[in-house]
Amino acid sequence: MFLVELKLEEKKAFLELANLIAKVDGKSSVFESKTIKEYQKELEIGDYTIRGISIENILEEFKSERSKNIVLAELLRLIYSDGVFHEKERESVNLIKKYFGFNPNEYDSFKDWIIKIKELANYPEY
Repeated sequence: MFLVELKLEEKKAFLELANLIAKVDGKSSVFESKTIKEYQKELEIGDYTIRGISIENILEEFKSERSKNIVLAELLRLIYSDGVFHEKERESVNLIKKYFGFNPNEYDSFKDWIIKIKELANYPEY
């Protein structure tokens, strides 16, 4: 949704992070793969090759509060795309929250918002 606002280096870092998070539980679901393809299209860096950068080095790229908010919101969308929040994903999100300095209330708001968007996207049209 908001990935287009990221700077080029942030876009690359986000794609690295999304790929890392999608595989952190040992597998990447069809839903997560689809979401990452949507990210690549939105980011307009479809030719970028994942380098396997460490999470700490990836997170250093995000300096502004806005980019940190975008990253967390989009990662939650990725994590909830398959409807399961695995323990390894939870650990990764906790690391990101701590690194970015999010307070619990702010995180809960993001999480609730993403869950609501997912519910709306899956609601049948009349």
